[in-house]
Amino acid sequence: MLLLAAPTHAASVLSIGDGDTITVTEGSGRIKVRLACIDAPETSQSPYGMEARRALQGLLPIGSQVTLRTKATDRYGRSVAEVLNGSSNINQSMVGSGNAFVYWQYISGCDRQTYSRLENDARLKGVGVWGVPGGIQRPWDYRRTRRGGSGVSSSSGASNSGRYRCSEIGSWSKAQDLLRQGHAYLDRDGDGEACETLK
Repeated sequence: MLLLAAPTHAASVLSIGDGDTITVTEGSGRIKVRLACIDAPETSQSPYGMEARRALQGLLPIGSQVTLRTKATDRYGRSVAEVLNGSSNINQSMVGSGNAFVYWQYISGCDRQTYSRLENDARLKGVGVWGVPGGIQRPWDYRRTRRGGSGVSSSSGASNSGRYRCSEIGSWSKAQDLLRQGHAYLDRDGDGEACETLK
């Protein structure tokens, strides 16, 4: 990540990509913005990623006038910024509501103490991702798992469609890991437990 000075500039929200990515218009240009210092569940981490996206949509309706406090440009060319809507720091709001984790690897340039306090408060209150029984996989680990494979070989459960069958997973604990990674279809009865038959 290339660190820059922290210029502040006004923009208008054009779209919400996921729980930590937005597109804004500034003048006649469009800017893709990655919210700094936080990491929300990926949209494919069902249902948590979509919940994070909806939370961000609620905080930043299309057309909202925002101020960007730019920290860096990432390897994808996105501006990495804290997004302010009036006096609200949206990045901090996402952490405080439990809809995003503090991205400790990239916390530099943000108020570390405030982010830490907000995440700790959300965890203690059990809100958002902190209220999920057994927790969810951190987004950075989820992305790494998806890039490097799921950790379950095709001979132990993955079909050609990328879906798993309980009878082929091998253990109840592995099924719970897959559920936390977003394989919600493994929990057929919706009780928060995957593949009860493997117990």
